[in-house]
Amino acid sequence: MPGYDAGIDQGTSDMRYLLMLYADEIAGAKIPPAEMAGYMDQMYAYKAALDKAGAFVDTHPLAPTSQACTVRMDDGEMKVHDGPYAETREQFGGYFIIEAPDMDAARKWAARCPGATWGSIEVRQIVSHSRA
Repeated sequence: MPGYDAGIDQGTSDMRYLLMLYADEIAGAKIPPAEMAGYMDQMYAYKAALDKAGAFVDTHPLAPTSQACTVRMDDGEMKVHDGPYAETREQFGGYFIIEAPDMDAARKWAARCPGATWGSIEVRQIVSHSRA
């Protein structure tokens, strides 16, 4: 896709970043199927651009928050609450894991994600822990 890979040199990097996609799922549920198919085509093109650049690691959408639960331990007892605990305008709806040489490159990939046009994307480096 034109414009997706401009300015991003992947090189040989082992740093991974989590791109967390947030959007208003109530508004998203109101989008007509034909229009949603167009948005999904944009997401498939974005994944293809990540693949072509060697940056793609993984992606998945999440089930709606109506199917979620929050679990906490209170004095050794499990407490389960239906849905997300926090009331927010945007919900965590899916993610991409990418490889990038640095945070700046990861931010550029996040800015190119179509999800950034209808919601927000939180970018975090994945920290690797090893036991010696």
